Amino acid sequence: MEKKALFTKLVSFTTSVHRVTQELTQNAKSDSITPVHYNILEYVTVSQPVTPSEISDCQHMSMPNTSRELRKLIEKGLIEKISDTEDRRKQYIRLSDEGEDLMKEAFATIESKFLARIQNASKEDLEEIDRALDILQTKLFF
Repeated sequence: MEKKALFTKLVSFTTSVHRVTQELTQNAKSDSITPVHYNILEYVTVSQPVTPSEISDCQHMSMPNTSRELRKLIEKGLIEKISDTEDRRKQYIRLSDEGEDLMKEAFATIESKFLARIQNASKEDLEEIDRALDILQTKLFF
């Protein structure tokens, strides 16, 4: 396959991923947090512990904005900062127990929408989707 055509397919695929992500996460987040806070919490959930700079890079936010939003999440009791045992200047972010509970609820909502989306998929379709996700994860999204 020509690389330009493959790139065009990638752009179309990532656009679809964003659309489906929006559909799956709609109404999944608590009204007590902003969309920015939800995005940060989602990233921390799947990657914890993370550094503030990793959050900044992933969320396309400046470090001052990231620090401000993290401070708000700490004040809400949803995340915790942990200092590195070897380098006290380095800090990591992880979910608090309350943050874990909030994200479990959100992910349960997302999971039910996902399961509804694939309810009519055959066993073969599900195996194919599983293989495709593994390939994408190892070959493209590493």
